[in-house]
Amino acid sequence: MVNFVDRLNAQVAFSPIGTWFRLEGSGHPKERIGSRFVTEIRAGLTTWAAMAYIISVNASIVSDSGGTCVCTNTTDTSCTTDTDYSACVNDVRNDLIISTASMAALSSFLMGLLANLPVGMAPGLGLNAYFAYSIVGFHGTGMVSYQEALAAVFLEGWIFLALSLLGLRQWLVRIIPESLVLAVGAGIGLLIAFIGLSPSGLGVIGGDTTNFVGLGGCTPDNYVSTDLPNYCQHGQLRNPTMWLGIFLGGILTVLLMLYRVRGAILIGIFLVSIISWPRPTAVTYFPHTDAGDILFDFFKQVVAFHPLRKVGNVIDYNYGNPRVWYALVTFLYVDILDTTGTLYSMAKFAGLRDPVTLDFEGSTAAYCVDAFSISMGALVGTSPVTAFIESATGISEGGKTGITAIVVGLAFFVSIFFAPIFASIPGWATGGALIIVGSLMIRNVREINWDYIGDAVPAFITLIIIPLSYNIAYGLIAGILSYVAINFIPWAIRKLSRDRIVPPNYDASEEWTIPPGSIFPLWLLKATGRAPPTDEDLVLQERYTPRHASIDTASQDHVNGGRSISTLEKHPEAI
Repeated sequence: MVNFVDRLNAQVAFSPIGTWFRLEGSGHPKERIGSRFVTEIRAGLTTWAAMAYIISVNASIVSDSGGTCVCTNTTDTSCTTDTDYSACVNDVRNDLIISTASMAALSSFLMGLLANLPVGMAPGLGLNAYFAYSIVGFHGTGMVSYQEALAAVFLEGWIFLALSLLGLRQWLVRIIPESLVLAVGAGIGLLIAFIGLSPSGLGVIGGDTTNFVGLGGCTPDNYVSTDLPNYCQHGQLRNPTMWLGIFLGGILTVLLMLYRVRGAILIGIFLVSIISWPRPTAVTYFPHTDAGDILFDFFKQVVAFHPLRKVGNVIDYNYGNPRVWYALVTFLYVDILDTTGTLYSMAKFAGLRDPVTLDFEGSTAAYCVDAFSISMGALVGTSPVTAFIESATGISEGGKTGITAIVVGLAFFVSIFFAPIFASIPGWATGGALIIVGSLMIRNVREINWDYIGDAVPAFITLIIIPLSYNIAYGLIAGILSYVAINFIPWAIRKLSRDRIVPPNYDASEEWTIPPGSIFPLWLLKATGRAPPTDEDLVLQERYTPRHASIDTASQDHVNGGRSISTLEKHPEAI
């Protein structure tokens, strides 16, 4: 029996919307099998729910730089105890909540509309910490001012746009060995699972003064000291919020997925959040502390919006300062590998990678959207925008097209006005979802070439460095350098000895070749008249080819006295 959802999916698929986003049943030559309109909406809400934490987290991290606030205290150069400065920083944080939500809305919407990818975008973790603590410094004690750092981010975006239009960012990923690419995807799975286990998630894993990490899950009164939060002296695994996230956000979600309940991850996230909102409970997100009171006062506003007073359009284009260029170069090499690797891995996870060219659909548009969003983010005072690995939660819910990203963008747009609600999704509500998605992404390790140690070791280094360094770019850099160091020497010996000295199992190695296809993007090839025919061109050619051209050749020969129609057309004198 056809229900309302099936009819809605069919109607949207047959519409221009379905054709643009390549929904199944749209008739597009590259329609994405399994894509359904309602499923895309659910996937988008799931991705947004997994990403919503960035609204408050990014605002908190970037505001630690002090923003445009000026410290005038001569005895305390970082103004940690200055009440006026603290009030200014709080205003900066409130502005950055609006900035973060607005940039997530804009970038995700454009990613879905123009690139047709189910990938959410927002100011990225790691990059924001580097921006706040390494470049600007805590409360402005770093190498450049907040305004100058934004100038570096602004220029970075335009440089990325040029590289993307020329196809260089796409080509960079395509030449990376296959095992390393697979390792990046699996490493991202480990990273997001570790985030889910860490204090920003369930809190199962905490700090350890001897072993760096150890069991967490203790209450604040069991911390080693107030200066070392989440370092448990005793009472590990006794925090009730941790168990709430494990059972409802984790185990219940897995059970729902076992029975293929639609929106299982989203159900788990919202169920834990709703239980965590009432105040007089052991699992409340708003404890009766000064910090909890601030969170609860913000939560009670429900609807809140204000213009950007502290961080909007405050860029200082002081490119004469050499430290600005240092910050720019650093942002470039970290961001190009981080964002490029994440986009590529998400596209592969969604099954959108071309197995021949090793590129993915809409890559040029995706990288251009990313670059444009970086520059626009600088105008509203936030750190570089990037693709979010939490997009994998929506992809695992069935997201395959840009409709997923558009829903993410619309949800973040609503979040601009309902920021108090959406900024109050606790970390333990999304921790279980991140672990589940990590387990889905780790499957890439099955495809890594473990039979040849020259491929296996660099892939393993990439796989392990990503979660341990908390940085995708560092893991990829380590993998590429180790791959070159390990494989160049045997290759050189083989060439010098004319294939007489080779490793015993060299035949098991993964052949590295430059993927077929041009280094330049399709739009540039079309502009120069060198583009190969696309699937759409072939479909149109077949549609408008005269019917007699498809007649069986044997029949043509029989009808025309042993001569085909093409022969008669070439030699009309034979009639």
